[in-house]
Amino acid sequence: MRQAALIAVAIVALLHVYFMILEMFLWTKPAGMRAFGLTPERAEASKVLAANQGLYNGFLAAGLVWGILEGDGFGFHIMLFFLGCVIIAGIFGGVTASRKILYVQALPALIALVLLHLH
Repeated sequence: MRQAALIAVAIVALLHVYFMILEMFLWTKPAGMRAFGLTPERAEASKVLAANQGLYNGFLAAGLVWGILEGDGFGFHIMLFFLGCVIIAGIFGGVTASRKILYVQALPALIALVLLHLH
């Protein structure tokens, strides 16, 4: 069960690296605009906000990787904290921006959290 939990946490971290890349570097590119349903005008007008949001997603990924590398004990608590942050952000985004965020961000983190607790 420990391996499944760590794999799930790693997947959540990789998702947040992907979100970071989309928001920081691809926001005004076709891939970023397609992912977020943006027009070129709206993407250009919001690119600074998106880059800031992407930076926070990078911090979430870094925290999860830190927790994985720390291992049992302190690493467990680090992963709990950052998964909790991801879940709260996913719920907030799902309520305020797009319901899709609940499934893409909050649900994987919730699954990882449950697996971590079962470990």
